[in-house]
Amino acid sequence: MAPITAAAAPATRPYTAGFWLMCLSSFLFFASFNLLLPELPDHLTRLGGGEYKGFIIALFTVTAGLSRPFSGKLADTVGRIPVMVFGSLVCFICGFFYPFALTVTGFLGLRLLHGFSTGFKPTGTAAFIADMVPVARRGEAMGLLGVTGSLGMAAGPAFGSWVAQHYSLNVMFYCSSGLALLSLLVQGTLTETLPQAQRQRFSFSLLRLNWSEVLEPQVFAPALVTLLCMFPYGAVLTVIPDQSRLLGLAGPTKGLFYICFTVASLAVRLVAGKSSDTYGRVAVLRWSAGVLAAGLALLVWAPSVPVFLAGAVVFGLGTGLNSPTLYAWTIDLSHPERRGRGVATMYIALETGIGVGALLAGWVFDNQPGRLPWVHAASLASVLGALAFLLLRRPAPVPARAA
Repeated sequence: MAPITAAAAPATRPYTAGFWLMCLSSFLFFASFNLLLPELPDHLTRLGGGEYKGFIIALFTVTAGLSRPFSGKLADTVGRIPVMVFGSLVCFICGFFYPFALTVTGFLGLRLLHGFSTGFKPTGTAAFIADMVPVARRGEAMGLLGVTGSLGMAAGPAFGSWVAQHYSLNVMFYCSSGLALLSLLVQGTLTETLPQAQRQRFSFSLLRLNWSEVLEPQVFAPALVTLLCMFPYGAVLTVIPDQSRLLGLAGPTKGLFYICFTVASLAVRLVAGKSSDTYGRVAVLRWSAGVLAAGLALLVWAPSVPVFLAGAVVFGLGTGLNSPTLYAWTIDLSHPERRGRGVATMYIALETGIGVGALLAGWVFDNQPGRLPWVHAASLASVLGALAFLLLRRPAPVPARAA
């Protein structure tokens, strides 16, 4: 069977078996590494590295960001599927070795290596999906992909905390590794979508990059908005476990913020995707930035559990509006032969935003509860910067929807 390209994909039936299998693989992948998040801060504290909590997310994003130019180039030359397979394989191996990382240095080193997984898998996934669906359904398709990824992000932390509580941390780590292996196996059933004329055999010479291959200038605008809107995500992931505990959320309720955030994000993603196909990417992103800002304003205040969880819901709604629209806008602006590079550029901005947010949050918070509002205030300022940029930008034309 010949691979389906963007040009060949039928407008009336964009969602093939390959599309849904890719969504399943994405669900398993995101569940794998998010499964660990609620337990890692306490685990690092027990290892004697409580002051390095900000590095849990930051180190992960460093290697993810550094690997993006390579994954983008390889996705455009070797193929989408090999890039995804490498990312899932790294996730599988790292999950297996966490039980053996018994020092702070060993644990943080493993987090650094683990970041290569998200440096490769999502880049290949986004390019693969973009190849399969028509442009006028791109926002909707990215919304569907985001739903499955968000389901993994929601199920992972809840399942991970349950496993750690009823069994052990080591069993939780092995479960993370197992989910990555399942994601890898699903990818083995897929057909490559990179046109045959573009494909090359892998060689180490492909890992040599020119500066022109690191970033795709055509996607500067969505990359900047991504960076500014993902800064709060890194900050929130870093301090929410501590803020939850300070508000009395422990044990089974420890992951309530993540659940509220993800359910809200899921609820709006399909609407967001279709809306950006209808009304335009910039118009939807303006609304999403406003909603993100409202959620962060609630978290700055957050005197009680209800307000804290309301902030999670509003922040989730803003993220659900934001993510699929940014993906679609990035792909709209990317040249078809440099689609992997364009997606990689957007992800570099994403990882930079998350990493800087996590580092700054750990530094500002410094395990002092009175500083939590300042973490969320810095995030709010970042989102308001994105909103100002979007308000000053002229909206792009809306892609024509095929009959």
